[in-house]
Amino acid sequence: MEKPAEALLCDAAIAGDCEKLCELLAKGADASYFDSVGMTPLMYAAAGGHADAVRCLLDSGAPWNALSPSNLCAGDLSMENGHQEAFDVLLNFAIQAELVLGTIARRAAGDVGSNEAYLSERVAFGEDRIMDAESKAVMMGWEKPLMEAHARAICSADGRCGRILNVGFGMGLVDEAIQQYKPMEHTIVEAHPDVYDRMLRAGWGEKENVKIVFGKWQDVLPQLGSFDGIFFDTYGEYYEDMREFHQHLGRLLKPNGIYSYFNGLCGGNPFFHVVYCELVVLELGNLGYSTQFIPLPVKDCLPEDIWKGVKHKYWLMDTYYLPVSQASCSI
Repeated sequence: MEKPAEALLCDAAIAGDCEKLCELLAKGADASYFDSVGMTPLMYAAAGGHADAVRCLLDSGAPWNALSPSNLCAGDLSMENGHQEAFDVLLNFAIQAELVLGTIARRAAGDVGSNEAYLSERVAFGEDRIMDAESKAVMMGWEKPLMEAHARAICSADGRCGRILNVGFGMGLVDEAIQQYKPMEHTIVEAHPDVYDRMLRAGWGEKENVKIVFGKWQDVLPQLGSFDGIFFDTYGEYYEDMREFHQHLGRLLKPNGIYSYFNGLCGGNPFFHVVYCELVVLELGNLGYSTQFIPLPVKDCLPEDIWKGVKHKYWLMDTYYLPVSQASCSI
């Protein structure tokens, strides 16, 4: 008995037989087919490093961001098996697709709820975390070394710590680290009323060099000046919200200033994460900023029980890539 067309499609993808792939696809074989083990033809082609087959399947509508039962996409499989050409084909296609559709960004943001819902609900403060009303982590203590590294990056412009802006206080980890550099002025924008109240009770409003601005960053930007260093870390927003913030960097960031952000988007999937790192490089580059990523090992920060009681595991990788952006030309 002859195999169904989709099963033959998987066989051709495994073999890297582009001629057979084209023949089957022309006859109507479904490029988005999942076989009995949860693999698509594109996943098989990527795992085997068949770059031409990958191109053929993508051009025929194969979903580049489909996930296997083990939460791997075709890009992950090409990465795991060291197939650079197939990886590059998938990465370039994914970047173009996300520029137009932004599908994985919306899905990732959907995992943590909307910003408006978050701001209208109570949050719970624990010793090592802040949780939203749905038991999803707003921020966790394991991020402390990352926040210290971000503070070090944005406080090093011209070898001094001048005027610093942080958007999103959370647990105050990055702000505590910023204070160690004795900034000339330290502005903090925070939108959640519970977090804002906790800040005041902790004495942040009494620090001589600290200015707290309560409200959504979209609403308070006109109140802000220009800064030597900026850090951005909000909760429950989409990638498009961060892109909107980036449009204001020309006014907010001084010519020699340094910008960084919490690089947690798609933190549960290596390939999706790479896609968004590359998107940031591209989009900030179009605004006149060069961006580099500093790899920081975080495996030791994430013991097995770290996610106990947390509904959404927002980071599952062993390395965190800390972004550092600076004007690459006169803006």
